[in-house]
Amino acid sequence: MRYRLSQGIGNTTAHLILILFALTALFPLSLVAVNSLKTHREVVKNPLALPQALDWENYSEAWEFGHFQQGFINSIKLSGTAILTVLVCSSLAGYVLAGKKIRTWPLIMIYFMVAMTVPIQLFMFPLYYVFARLHLLGSVYAVGVVLAALNLPLAVFLMRSFFLNVPVELEEAAMIDGAGTMQLLLRVMLPLVSPGLITVAVIVGLQSWNEYLITSTFLQGQSNFTATLGFLSMNGTYTVDQGLMMAAAVIMIGPVIVFFVAVQRYFIDGLVSGALKG
Repeated sequence: MRYRLSQGIGNTTAHLILILFALTALFPLSLVAVNSLKTHREVVKNPLALPQALDWENYSEAWEFGHFQQGFINSIKLSGTAILTVLVCSSLAGYVLAGKKIRTWPLIMIYFMVAMTVPIQLFMFPLYYVFARLHLLGSVYAVGVVLAALNLPLAVFLMRSFFLNVPVELEEAAMIDGAGTMQLLLRVMLPLVSPGLITVAVIVGLQSWNEYLITSTFLQGQSNFTATLGFLSMNGTYTVDQGLMMAAAVIMIGPVIVFFVAVQRYFIDGLVSGALKG
């Protein structure tokens, strides 16, 4: 009886802490959404108050001034390029490293570990020189490959941990049945590590969507701006209208929240299954 009582108190305390964390995370987002429907004067007067009238014009003006239509298209191209590149490279590398199919696999693991600690700022000038010489400044797909290279070391570590969870007997059985390397990888191994692919895709997609330093350096020209750059370009020009800026913020973060809510179950399952063995 005493054990059940203490267990119930512990569960209640844990739920209260989680609710507190959830409110802490949701309050700023809710405040931004409420202020996006208010005029600049109302926001400045009392940002915590409810709007007197719903001002939906903030969204139409923010959509136009932030060039979000083209920005979302560029963000999708950028994130899609990074995700596809990382998934292909990390799944192949993770499979090889998990199976220790090459003798130098410890050196490769050390290389990826060191690569995760090197800041991108060290390569900005050489990359800019290469981009300028190859006439790639403003190319969304080229920048997507750069973002894929930045996210590749972490993705390789994650995919390797997922491949380690696959029993060796399944691979041996498929090879005995006559499956080639590509058939083994595409029809047997990748379906088994699909949670890992989803996890990597979510991590890379969110980081690419919110990227600022690299995109602001290499994506020159308004037509090549992503949604993030379009929002930040409004700072200084429309920052005097806080209601407009709040509406632009909702437009920018809304798709990210919807996407993460839609895939959060697969994302969490992937993290949990990948942590079982590494």
